[in-house]
Amino acid sequence: MFLTGIATAVPPRRFTQAECWAALQKAPQFPQLQRSSQALLKKVLCGENGIATRHLALSDLAEAFTLTPDALHARFEKHAPDLAAQAAKRALATAHLPFEQVDAIIVSSCTGYLCPGITSYVSERLGLRRDVQSLDLVGQGCGAALPNLRTAKALLAAGGARQILSICVEVCSAAFFLDDDPGVLVSNCLFGDGAAAVVLSDRPVTHSRRVEWKAGASHHSPAERDLLRFEQRGGMLRNVLSREVPERVAADVRTVRTEMLLEAGLTPADLSATILHAGGRQVLGALQRELCLSETDLRFSSGILRDFGNLSSPFVLFALERALAQSAPGGWWWMSSFGAGLSCHGALFKID
Repeated sequence: MFLTGIATAVPPRRFTQAECWAALQKAPQFPQLQRSSQALLKKVLCGENGIATRHLALSDLAEAFTLTPDALHARFEKHAPDLAAQAAKRALATAHLPFEQVDAIIVSSCTGYLCPGITSYVSERLGLRRDVQSLDLVGQGCGAALPNLRTAKALLAAGGARQILSICVEVCSAAFFLDDDPGVLVSNCLFGDGAAAVVLSDRPVTHSRRVEWKAGASHHSPAERDLLRFEQRGGMLRNVLSREVPERVAADVRTVRTEMLLEAGLTPADLSATILHAGGRQVLGALQRELCLSETDLRFSSGILRDFGNLSSPFVLFALERALAQSAPGGWWWMSSFGAGLSCHGALFKID
């Protein structure tokens, strides 16, 4: 399988962490929080948490505090299809692929729910063929990009498609929740909105770098699903984020990398680029320690975290796009995403 096009999209409004802190203090829910919760929000938003700005699907930050199920769903329903379609159009353009040649579309999202799914809206906006295969994947959280790509790989290998459009889109501002749980509070300080799309083919192209998917693997720990997940409360999504997550996830990422490299006959020294889901500053620090990586190794992931925050499932594709745009050295690239489950995924690419 070859990646022949890649592109991203974000809402037009970008907010600094300082602006988010100022808006929080004016929110009607802020006085209801415990003082320790208010202090935690100030510490994360005003301190060095690895994030400078986030793009949010809001005209102004006051909108974020209209916390009703209907308002949050309306935000997802409006912006998720639009962001997904924008990224898809750009990816098809970079692949030089006409819309009518797309055989299948796969969309991953976890921050809202539509029926019919986002594939229906994107297919309509792009004018895809009426016989296009459409798959909407839900419930995989921040780790969804790599299961999405593995699904595409299976379709290509089975001969069910030759050109596939793979999309991850999250409107994290449609899953905003406020209470005194530290994990919930930290989550509100991390996530941004965006979409990423890639075009996948059974053959390479000549107009851009050759990006070939070589292998994929996953590691699931369902007994620990309560460490990182969404739950429903008051008709709204509430993010559960436990303190154990950074170290726990880092150990799983190392296990997946070790097993994949061993099977491929490679070592970490053979990798010329590493693309990681950042999660947050603490998660990225745990990954750096566990995988023995340098700041240079982390530059693509830390750069996306700084500029966009934790985008959930599109994050690793944003980092992959940046690595390709900045002409990272060719050779073996390794990518990892992780999220609800706990689930950890890995992918090995060969880049020319």
